[in-house]
Amino acid sequence: MRPVNVNLWINDGRIQEAVDHWVSLFPDSRVVSTMAYGEEAGELAGQPMAVVFELQGQAYTAINGGDTRFEPNESVSLAVPCDTQEEIDRLWTGLTDGGKGGPCGWLSDRFGFAWQVYPAALDDHLGDPEKAPRAVAYFMTLDGVPFSIADLEAAVKA
Repeated sequence: MRPVNVNLWINDGRIQEAVDHWVSLFPDSRVVSTMAYGEEAGELAGQPMAVVFELQGQAYTAINGGDTRFEPNESVSLAVPCDTQEEIDRLWTGLTDGGKGGPCGWLSDRFGFAWQVYPAALDDHLGDPEKAPRAVAYFMTLDGVPFSIADLEAAVKA
């Protein structure tokens, strides 16, 4: 069986802008292929219909929806565990450019997609019955700001 491919519906003809932005933020990322709408698509003719790309080796397909019937929302998010504070801060800054920070360390980018940029150690802490309540208490305090690895570690040791 082949891997699951994630399809992201992007409105308003901003498909190339979105893909280029995301690929610029993540190492080992690239545009794989682009398929344009044909003349039969009317006003969409010549615009990208689908862009296949990779973020850190994970395949995605961006689809140019053309209209605004489907909007991204926080029911689905892209989770990015980070090893360093520098990674968290760089991705948070890049992804919130034109977007906004949200509760619990989440954010929405300028295309409306929800992201979770968090310390990789959080996964381990949430799996530890003693540390999990303190880790949750810490990230519940975050509102519009990125995770701090130092603050998370201090919270789980308290």
